[in-house]
Amino acid sequence: MKKEIKIAVSGKSGCGNTTVSKIVADRLGLRFVNFTFRSLAQETGISLRDVLDMASKDDSWDKEVDRRQLELARAGGGCVLGSRLAIWMLKEADLKVYLRAEARTRAARILRREGETIESAASFTAERDHQDHVRYLRIYNLDNDEYDFCDLIIDTDTLDPEGIAELIIEAAEKIK
Repeated sequence: MKKEIKIAVSGKSGCGNTTVSKIVADRLGLRFVNFTFRSLAQETGISLRDVLDMASKDDSWDKEVDRRQLELARAGGGCVLGSRLAIWMLKEADLKVYLRAEARTRAARILRREGETIESAASFTAERDHQDHVRYLRIYNLDNDEYDFCDLIIDTDTLDPEGIAELIIEAAEKIK
């Protein structure tokens, strides 16, 4: 495996980006980078839903998240960057991974994480997917439903985080 490998992991909410990226970083001894709207919400003391609402009306929120995550990823040495746009933004990544899952699977995972009803989790997830898609097209002219350029695309519906991480690690170990 390349000594200072940069791995970019993306996928929609509930696909396992954060969990899997953290596992991969730990197992490979790399820095874990994950600065998201959730991070910005915690940093500013504003709810995630409110940050997302503001981001739908003001592109500076996206640009700040993207600037910060790239700054952290490029700070030196190898890393695993897990975010919605990692595979598009970290162009120099040695391994680009896209995680995908059915909407129902993603809603169930979000339900477990955030403790809502399945209906509210599914509704929130669908709305967030739509808002993300519209914003990425507007801000970056980027279609986040087009990821066929990735080195590895993993369907996460039937895999646990450890199994997903193992597939990424196997691919990373082949990079020289």
